[in-house]
Amino acid sequence: MSKIIASAAIRGAHKIVGQAEKKWQEAMDKWGANEPVGFPNTAYYLPIIYGILGTKVEKLGDMEQILKKCKTILPPMVRETHPLPYLAPALDAGMVTFFAEEIIEAIRYLEQPDFYTKGEDVADGNIWLGAADDVILRKRGIEFVDGTAPGFAAVLGAAPTNEIAVQIAQELQQKNIYVFMAAEYQGKRFSEQLIEAGVQIGWPTRLVSFGPDVSATVFAMGFATRAAMSFGGIEAGEFRKILIYNKDRVFAFALPLGHVTEEWYANAAGAINWGFPVIADTPIPEVLPTGICTYEHVVSNIPHDNIVAKAIEVRGLKVNVAEVPIPVAYGAAFEGERVRGEDIYLECGGGRTSMVEWVTSKPMDEVEDGKVELIGPELTDVPAGSRLPLAINVEVAGRNLQEDYEPILERQIHHLINYVQGAMHIGQRDIAWIRISKQTVEKGFRLSHIGTILHAKLHQDFGGIFDKAQVKLYTEEAKVKEIVELAKAVYAIRDTRIEGMTDETTDMYYSCTLCQSFAPTHVCVISPERTGLCGSYNWMDCKASSEINPTGPNQPVAKGDIIDAKLGQWEGVNEFVFKATRGKLDHYNFYSIVNDPMTTCGCCECIAAILPLCNGIMTVNREYSGDTPCGMKFTTLAGTIGGGLSTPGFVGHGKYNTTQRKFLAGDGGLLRMVWMPKMLKEEIGDRLKARAAELGIPDLLDRIADETIGTTEEEILPFLEEKGHPALTMDPLLG
Repeated sequence: MSKIIASAAIRGAHKIVGQAEKKWQEAMDKWGANEPVGFPNTAYYLPIIYGILGTKVEKLGDMEQILKKCKTILPPMVRETHPLPYLAPALDAGMVTFFAEEIIEAIRYLEQPDFYTKGEDVADGNIWLGAADDVILRKRGIEFVDGTAPGFAAVLGAAPTNEIAVQIAQELQQKNIYVFMAAEYQGKRFSEQLIEAGVQIGWPTRLVSFGPDVSATVFAMGFATRAAMSFGGIEAGEFRKILIYNKDRVFAFALPLGHVTEEWYANAAGAINWGFPVIADTPIPEVLPTGICTYEHVVSNIPHDNIVAKAIEVRGLKVNVAEVPIPVAYGAAFEGERVRGEDIYLECGGGRTSMVEWVTSKPMDEVEDGKVELIGPELTDVPAGSRLPLAINVEVAGRNLQEDYEPILERQIHHLINYVQGAMHIGQRDIAWIRISKQTVEKGFRLSHIGTILHAKLHQDFGGIFDKAQVKLYTEEAKVKEIVELAKAVYAIRDTRIEGMTDETTDMYYSCTLCQSFAPTHVCVISPERTGLCGSYNWMDCKASSEINPTGPNQPVAKGDIIDAKLGQWEGVNEFVFKATRGKLDHYNFYSIVNDPMTTCGCCECIAAILPLCNGIMTVNREYSGDTPCGMKFTTLAGTIGGGLSTPGFVGHGKYNTTQRKFLAGDGGLLRMVWMPKMLKEEIGDRLKARAAELGIPDLLDRIADETIGTTEEEILPFLEEKGHPALTMDPLLG
């Protein structure tokens, strides 16, 4: 490592540790040692300190031992003459920098609780998002699991102009890379430049403005550290595993834009510990392949029009982005954009007009590959602010095409339209909703481009299962209504097919090992009556996926001879689980929360837990951030049982699975459900009522408590007794 870099990094670390010690002493004088501290709504305390040292920082007094540790590790300044080797000391200085910055930022949360926003979006007058809570971590973490997000760029400082900032940000977005922003250069900040240029920032667009100061860089590193613990199943304190996990699995890099200060050097040295290289636009000393990684550590003086490409090359990211011939930017990073109010040029669906999306199979001679037809008004035919009905009918043909593949292709429409910069798409089937912005229309985007996108991307991603595709778009009211009725009839047939299937009459189940890249011992086995715990895959989806990609994450699993019909255990499934977990598990049960339940990863939609006092179970969805009767929030539950563990008394599951016939059937099933958040009751209420009616208690939903009744067992038990909840008279759950 360069002596200049090492010297600057160590000096910067000394400064930051000094700032942390000063802030801590002032806070101690004001609040005392017992004052609680931490980042909101996370089970990882101060995540870098917790992950690397294994130490929980819960109160101000806990910071004293960390500051002492910093001083122990902090190396002396590099001597001007006869310096000792300085690679290791510089890396130590970088690590200490992050410990100190976590202390600084935790105290900021204490001193200024409203300095950072709470949630995924920036607020009016406040663009600083601060530390990602565990809901965001798990929601966004799945994108690193499935490859939707190949990595992240930590941007420090600001570009020379707003135009260059937008160019860099959009190039990263188009490559689906998250952008984590912090620090300022000459009074400017990258995030503020994007705002001034009219670019939407926030977690949904992958442009994450962590904070205004260089210390906010620690939020990016904390996110990476928590990913290792949450999805990799690594224990706190296993620092070597955390660092190697990030080097091998979280493909990130730092982009300092502007003069690199000593504090920036200190943060850069810290990032190198995680295997994240530094790509700078200024002529700083370089560190080429030696030391921590086989690739370069520091590369400098890169022109702005080449800096993203160089960073991707150095870090070795595998970015697979097909060019789509449309006049606006296109990529997964634009999926979270919102089009609101005065920005709307055209709106379709969403209850305002009719809208439907339908993929259907046709004979080969009835499909002309690449043909796109628009029947009705185009964007250029209506004024800004208009509403139109819309039907999108994709007709596919192929020798290997099966009807089972139609919903798989249909489900892609949501994502593929959402990837258009300036288009917002919500929902599927006949409840779809799309908005297109004025800026997008001004750049030349037309409704017919939707057909161009669907043809190109469906061929790219699913070309193995069909040979030809044509797209028809209708904006005439009468024709849209006709397509809606045709599509709804097909939807009903599809739903009846999966609803009519049972686990008993199906000999072949399917695996999903998609999350093993982050949770090596987790494996879902999906049956007709137990969907994947992430909510993204049912049996039909997995069957089609397996046929489309025989070597992919969805493999056929012959269930074999039955071992326990009540709990849901089979010989063939056990054999697969043993192999897929590399011998870590030799069995689990499909239908039980009490006896060896299925493994859980960090991507589950819900987590169920037993409530012994109520003789029942509760479940909580990840969007709910409040307390629950089991004494743990969703984030704590996920941190406790995630990472591929089978934990009796707890299990992850999908929302849809809650109302499937086999949901925890080995323990009494849905009739054991005594508590769930109100938002979840509202979301799955219709399906739950239908299932409860099958069980003979049609008003079960009204007997289930939520947070308005209480968030402890003692608070909800009187309500359950008053309502006569069936769980109270069932056999003991724990016998």
